[in-house]
Amino acid sequence: MRVAMVAERTASLEADHLEDIQLASSKMTGADRRAFQAEMTLKYCSGSARRAEDVFGWSRQAVRLGLHEKRTGIVCLGHHAFCCGAKLWEKKHPEVAQALWELAESHAQQDPTFRTTWSFTRLTAEEAIKQLRAQGFADDVLPSRSGMSEVLNRNGYRLRPVLKAKPQKKSLKPTPSSPISANVTEIAKAKPSCA
Repeated sequence: MRVAMVAERTASLEADHLEDIQLASSKMTGADRRAFQAEMTLKYCSGSARRAEDVFGWSRQAVRLGLHEKRTGIVCLGHHAFCCGAKLWEKKHPEVAQALWELAESHAQQDPTFRTTWSFTRLTAEEAIKQLRAQGFADDVLPSRSGMSEVLNRNGYRLRPVLKAKPQKKSLKPTPSSPISANVTEIAKAKPSCA
């Protein structure tokens, strides 16, 4: 079995362990991968990014960045993650979103069975847009009807009618504690039995 001598003979890795570490690293992405690579570099390579490149075959720059992130506690975002992607409507227009939450909260009701924490609402997306227009918000800051549905759903408001609590069924057999049962019992005693 092949044994790799790592970190100037302070630790040795068998080929199987080396492959396992490389496989684990390949399954991760981004900051998780760099954190793992930094840990393994500190453990087996004395914190040397060059030695980690030789032993594990990892990018020296990625290992160095992972070591810096571990040392400072600040996770770096790539340019793509920082600049790209559409921002959520709530982030673009926070004042309109705040008015929408107040509006949705006034129309919301919790699940009557209390089995879930979802808020059901009678407010439809079209009605929400109409009421926000009435509050003076321009059409260019309001999302479309389907966009408004997504915004409400994303923030926990389910667009379906509120279910009313179902009343309990009337029992066929009167209980002795109810006032009606006393009258029924008296009537039953007064009637002669047919038996």
